[in-house]
Amino acid sequence: MKKSIRIILLLILVLGIFAFKSVYQSGAFKTIVNSFSGTTRQVDGIVGAEDITIDQSTGIAFISSDDRWATKIYKKPVKGAIYSLNLNDSTSKPVNLTLDLDQQDFHPHGISLYQTPQGKKILFVVNHRNDGNVIERFEYRNDSLILIESIPDDLIISPNDIIGVGERSFYITNDHNEKLSTWRYVKDLLAIGNGNVCYFDGEKMTITSIEGMKYANGIAVSLDGKKLYLTSTTGKCLYIYDRDIPSGKLVEVARMDNGTGVDNIEMDTKGDLWIGCHPQMLKFITHSKNEDACSPSEIIKLTNLGNDKFRQETIYMNNGKEISASSVGAVYKDLLVIGPVFQRHITIGKMK
Repeated sequence: MKKSIRIILLLILVLGIFAFKSVYQSGAFKTIVNSFSGTTRQVDGIVGAEDITIDQSTGIAFISSDDRWATKIYKKPVKGAIYSLNLNDSTSKPVNLTLDLDQQDFHPHGISLYQTPQGKKILFVVNHRNDGNVIERFEYRNDSLILIESIPDDLIISPNDIIGVGERSFYITNDHNEKLSTWRYVKDLLAIGNGNVCYFDGEKMTITSIEGMKYANGIAVSLDGKKLYLTSTTGKCLYIYDRDIPSGKLVEVARMDNGTGVDNIEMDTKGDLWIGCHPQMLKFITHSKNEDACSPSEIIKLTNLGNDKFRQETIYMNNGKEISASSVGAVYKDLLVIGPVFQRHITIGKMK
């Protein structure tokens, strides 16, 4: 009997330690202090702006929008959209570029803008269709998005973000290498990484050397294309890889602990990284199920020091009252454009 009690007490202790570790790693005890050196304004009319990328040559922001609350809470999915917003004009309104897209089942997630040497602008879009995930390839021309093709593949399992590296080539992150299930949820609780990165060379999709990643999320390449950057949200770190441009092969060369739930990566004209973050991930989960619950937001800047080294600083932090669950912070000149995973607005900060 005494042995049984000792075993039970030991199990309770182990479970308690595991639970505390999980809560601690989620950022539950992280101090949130509202901070931003500048002014902010809200732009309404865009729901679930999970990813934003900016054409630095024109100041046009492309915004991926999907009403995830409509799908997750109310079980009534509505058609998503890609918006454009002219950042050169503070009075400009978002323009729905996919209003006439003949796809009612359009639920965009990660996006990436690629410009060819000839000046053609290609927008890659992760699309979560009910009948399977695909990559949509658009051309942006004359202020319009023209759908070129939809690219399906069995390796596009749970796609999150995408980065274009050619007119028809790209990398995608699968935050998990299996579809949603109870077992996948158990793996998440046990912090078992099973995300990966896949590469499409224009003809064939393959899994890269990146496998077993804890929630593989944001992805970007350096200005010269020789480095690839990847965020692990639950791992709370940035991975840095050497990239062989002809083959697309990747070799890990460094990783950086960020101490926060890193999400999408955007790059400025200097090659510095701006990352949307979830500093308290348990609150993010609550927020995903309850519109009234706030989830803190954070945007960090990683200044590129060379030799795969970065200096990290928090540019924006908010308790979620101004904007909740920031997944992206994209920069144009002195403007910081912040997108949330769920809410019905974006926030634009003018930095001092």
